[in-house]
Formats: sequence, structure tokens, C-alpha cells
Amino acid sequence: MSLIVQKYGGTSVGDTDRIMNVARRIKGFVDDGHKVVVVVSARSGVTNDLIARAKTLNPEPDEREMDMLLAVGEQETIALTAMALDSLGVRAVSRTGAQAGIITDEAHTRARITEITGGDIKKCLDENKVVIVAGFQGVDKTGNVTTLGRGGSDLSAIALAAALKADLCQIYTDVSGIYTADPRIVTSARKISEMSYEELLEMASMGSKVMQARSVEFAQKHNVVFEVKSSFNNEPGTIVKSEAPSLEDVVISGVAVDRNQTKVTVSEIPDKPGTAAEIFQKLGEAGIVVDMIVQNISRGGKANLTFTVSKDDASKAERVLDNVCKTLRGSNVCITGDIAKVSVVGTGMRSHSGVAAKFFRTLAANNINIQVITTSEIKISVGISLDDAEKAVNALHSAFELDK
Repeated sequence: MSLIVQKYGGTSVGDTDRIMNVARRIKGFVDDGHKVVVVVSARSGVTNDLIARAKTLNPEPDEREMDMLLAVGEQETIALTAMALDSLGVRAVSRTGAQAGIITDEAHTRARITEITGGDIKKCLDENKVVIVAGFQGVDKTGNVTTLGRGGSDLSAIALAAALKADLCQIYTDVSGIYTADPRIVTSARKISEMSYEELLEMASMGSKVMQARSVEFAQKHNVVFEVKSSFNNEPGTIVKSEAPSLEDVVISGVAVDRNQTKVTVSEIPDKPGTAAEIFQKLGEAGIVVDMIVQNISRGGKANLTFTVSKDDASKAERVLDNVCKTLRGSNVCITGDIAKVSVVGTGMRSHSGVAAKFFRTLAANNINIQVITTSEIKISVGISLDDAEKAVNALHSAFELDK
């Protein structure tokens, strides 16, 4: 008998028919003698609807109250899933993040897990019950409901798998695994059978929406091997684990695109030590994640600093930077427009030359202008016009022969 942690995303539980399909799948594992803990997301569209409602009342709602509101979506799903299992003769019990002992820090809307006590999950499993846990949510040490950020149900599942020492962790979604590119953009994209934590972490942070980046980081830290697969078929998915030597034979594993980036320019800043530190410290204190960064050559003791942030953080970043610019005297901030971030990722880049040359040559051949560049050991990312995003992804996918 093994312990399995399964996570079902919003499309997998999008309506009562799909919830019943999920219940039947879970029943199959129970019938095979497994103990099962299930983490579920809010039904597809529910979280966005709740956010929209909140913003009709207040364009910048209090983050604590947003967490109270958004946690409702998952609580609906856990109850419905437990009811569906009960109708199939499977004993099940629902648990909120707080009841499952998911303890977080106090950073509302982007909380980080600090501890998992498990609540009474093990007791319920010993009573042969399926435990249905609300993903995406936890509770801080003072009892306030917190949420883990977009895609946080992935993190809930990975963290519970680590805490419970599960034998298997399965992340069910609406696609059959992780692909070399978004199959909705690149029709020739192929499913990847195995990939490393490191590669998926880069792809997740570069815009691939299959997994939340923080959940992959947690899995890597705690060595939680997991499989990403579809809840709509029984095909094998993608196994994600520590890097294997054979994976290095593949130079590029995938191409990712993120259309949710906004370019910010802070101009006429003093070109001296500490200026950039002051700017990014204030952004960090506001919880704003900065991505690609470029600083131009100084002229007359002044420089311009350009970087990207999430569209969702653009207005907050502008407010923070307006205050910073007042202290820098003569500096000003400009939100210079939404861009797409296109990236190629692969551990094989460490041991193969010519990747950068092919990357930039491909974009040039397709008349795609580059606005910002950032690199790491296993990835190259560029900021380009939104209009060029799909063309760039398809061209790079073909150039690196990912369709073969």
C-alpha cells in the first residue's frame, strides 16, 4: 500500500461533471489499495471572477481581505469533491489549508510556507478516508488566512507530499505533460518524458504556465519526484526529478513565452554606487519581483535603468519608484509598455557552444527586434514586442529542432 498525493487544477474540476470524473479517478486508486490525499484548486474562472468583483468595489483592495475572499474558491471545490466521492461509496473528508496545518508567513497574497503540521491528515488516512485539501491557501501564526500566489495549489501538493513522505506525487492538469512549447502556439510541440527540476524551474519562471515556479523550487529542495499529467486521459505524463546525465544530451528542452511583462525605465539616475541598490531595495520591500535588467552607459554622470515587472505589479512599481525618484533628484520613472519575454531553456547549454549565436541569428532572420536580454547558465531570455511573440516562439522551436 502506498501513499499518493494528487493535485487537480481548475480546469480538471471546472464543473460538477468534471468533479465527478475526478472522483472516479480517485476511486480507482482507492480500489487498488492506495491511501490518497487530494489537493484541489478553485474551479476554472472562479478566482478571476472573485478578483473582478473585489475590484469593482475597490480598485486596490486590502490584501488581507483578498486572501479571505480568494480562499473561498478552493473551499467550494473540496466540499464538492468530498460529496462526489461519498456518492461513489468512498469515505472522504475535506480540509482547508489551515485544518491541514499549512502554516505560512504573513505576506498576504504571496505567502511562503514555513511549516506543515499535517493536522489530522494521518489519522484520517488510518481511518481509510480520502483527504481533500484546499490548495493555494494556509494560515499564519496569528490565525489569518493567507494565499500562496497564482498556481499555489501546485505548491500545496508538493509541500504536502514532502511533509507526509508520500510515495508518489501527481500533478493533474488539462495537458498531458510538459511540452517543448505551448502546443496552443506551436502545433508541432512535443511532450517531454523526463526533465530536471532546474529546467522546469527556468521554464516556469519564464512564463510556462504548467507549474508554479515556487512549487518546483520546493520540490527540488526536498527532492520530491512528481509527474505532470492530464486528468482527461490515462497517458503517461512528464516525470520531473533531479538532473540525470542523459538529459545533458539534449541542448534545448523547451521554449517559453510570458506575455505578462511590463517594461519600466528609470531615467537620469546618478551613476554612482548604491543607486541601483536603493531602487531595487524599495521594489523588494513592496513585494515586487524584478526580471530582466539593463543599465545604459553613463553620460554626464547620469544613467538610465530599464527592467521588467509583472503587469499586475506595474502600477504599484510606478508608485514606489515615483517616491524613490524624489530622493534621487532629477530622476523620473516611465512605464514604457507591455512586452513579451521569450526564452529557450536547457541544461545542455552548459556543455554545448553556439546556442546564443543560433538564438539571436534566428530572431534576426525573422526581423524581430530585441529590447532587453537576460541569461543564466541554462537559459537565454529576451524582451520583444507582443506582436512578435508567437513568431519568435515558432521560429526558435524550429531552429533548435524541438519538433524532431
